[in-house]
Amino acid sequence: MNRPYIILHMTTTVDGKITGDFLSSKKGEALCEEYYRIHREYCADAYLCGRITFEGSFTFGKKPDTDRFKNQKVESGDYVFGKFDKYAVVIDTHGRLGWDDNIIHDDDSGYDNAHIIEVLTEQTPKEYLAYLRSLNISYIICGENEVDVSLLCEKLYHLFGIKKLLLEGGGITDSLFLKDCLIDEMSIVIAPIIDGGDGINLFEEKHGGKLEFNTVISNPLPHGGLWLNYKN
Repeated sequence: MNRPYIILHMTTTVDGKITGDFLSSKKGEALCEEYYRIHREYCADAYLCGRITFEGSFTFGKKPDTDRFKNQKVESGDYVFGKFDKYAVVIDTHGRLGWDDNIIHDDDSGYDNAHIIEVLTEQTPKEYLAYLRSLNISYIICGENEVDVSLLCEKLYHLFGIKKLLLEGGGITDSLFLKDCLIDEMSIVIAPIIDGGDGINLFEEKHGGKLEFNTVISNPLPHGGLWLNYKN
């Protein structure tokens, strides 16, 4: 394959919600810890999420300061700052995330110290590209108006040497990969909770795409949880 092996790794309720109050419940918090443990055990080269997920987990609403980069010329094409042991890949089409550094700082070793790769399009403002370069944050251009997920995967493989990728939401991002059938394995931590609220679903957008898996491993987890691992 000229792309990474892609594992969809998520925590859900029994009815397929990936956001909601269940995450802050006693059982939800305990099973999130199981989710993080499994994340670490995969020892993936990179993890990928959408902008909203990164904003909630890492940048916490910080906005990019791009005013000083207006009208600044920027070289066309991708920007690869260097090779690293681990990467944090974020789909941020419009360039909305604000950063302080080019690596993730997190208490969890599975996420900490990962070099940031921004996934952008031709429509991303040029001043945002200059802003990323000033922080030595890598970025790749993957489409004109919308992200071309197949191109994204090829670039992660060829430019950064990423061979194993954890796809970790949100629901819109998961749907993009399902549309192009770019999920090789599923790792789902299920909390014994039904949430009939307005939380986001595992696959939020109806883009199509169909995948079938040949084997499944079912392992019980503490607090009534379950880990389902689907493979081809």
